[in-house]
Amino acid sequence: MKFFNAVSVLALAGSASAFTPSQPAFSRAQSTALFMAEEGEVKPLRIGTRGSPLALAQAYETRRRLQEIFPELCEDGALEICVMKTQGDMILDKSLMELGGKGLFTKELDTALLGDEVDICVHSMKDVPTWLPEGTILPCNLPREDTNDAFIHKDGSVKRIEDLPDNSVIGTASLRRQAQIQAKNPTLKCVNFRGNVQTRLRKLDDGVVDATLLAIAGLKRMDMDDCATAVLDWDEMLPAVAQGAIGIQCRDDDERSLKYIDALNHPETKACVDCERAFLEALDGNCKTPIAGQARIIDGKIKFRGLIAMPDGSVKYETESEGEVDDAKEIGRKAGEELKEQAGEKFFEMMVEMSPQQVIGQLTK
Repeated sequence: MKFFNAVSVLALAGSASAFTPSQPAFSRAQSTALFMAEEGEVKPLRIGTRGSPLALAQAYETRRRLQEIFPELCEDGALEICVMKTQGDMILDKSLMELGGKGLFTKELDTALLGDEVDICVHSMKDVPTWLPEGTILPCNLPREDTNDAFIHKDGSVKRIEDLPDNSVIGTASLRRQAQIQAKNPTLKCVNFRGNVQTRLRKLDDGVVDATLLAIAGLKRMDMDDCATAVLDWDEMLPAVAQGAIGIQCRDDDERSLKYIDALNHPETKACVDCERAFLEALDGNCKTPIAGQARIIDGKIKFRGLIAMPDGSVKYETESEGEVDDAKEIGRKAGEELKEQAGEKFFEMMVEMSPQQVIGQLTK
């Protein structure tokens, strides 16, 4: 089964010019005055994004939504997409844990934002740390895509993780996925599998692994969801915190950008993401700890499920809670505190003390 579609990659990659955050930085105090160019013309709204096909698809989705609401942004030059590489994009032969965690996909964007090189940044929310740099806010989440994981088998003959033969090899860089996979079958081997979606599917085509898991949201945003062998529900694979959500960040004193992105915010998605991130923050989660957490609104109530586990899936703690949507953050925080109490201090001390090699074991590229 062939998954890799080079045409779709070129179509996405050719739609925005590359950008390196090296322009002279302006002070934040100047940002409002700089809404107007020297000639008196309105500056373009500059959208900062990573350069992967998925990141570009998310930036184009943001541009489309802005132009639908604000006619002035349909004018030539009114919007500019600024593409930049992050450390996480450039170093692919090591696990995220070995490189230092989630900020790997946001630091360069943060720097460009605070340096007034871009006006807003578009993120996959699952890549955004629970803390934001001083002077920035993230007040907007677009309507959320399906949050579940897609299971992709090399020839489509196996539909479920449980049906994989013993000792099968699964490509994933996610400890969350690894822990839940090995809880089902400890003989399954998880190997480091990084790079953009197209790179991972090419490796699957080349027989590097027997199967892999990807967020179905990303596949849908690139019109590649037909690659999925099956979509796993929460009972099969609880997704990552904020999976499937797009967030838009800006400077906290940039009234112009705030006006634009406030109009895009989807309150239900924002409440669910806030709940999940409060859960993660309460756990003080890092890339050594497998953590999953998802919230959804059903019949006017927010319902949350969370999980932490040992990397090998041998120990797992779970929680469920629900309440008023207005209490989303508090519900997430309490769920995190509950799991901390269940697991005990020793569990988290072990996670901190373990080396990346101990956590993941021997990884292949």
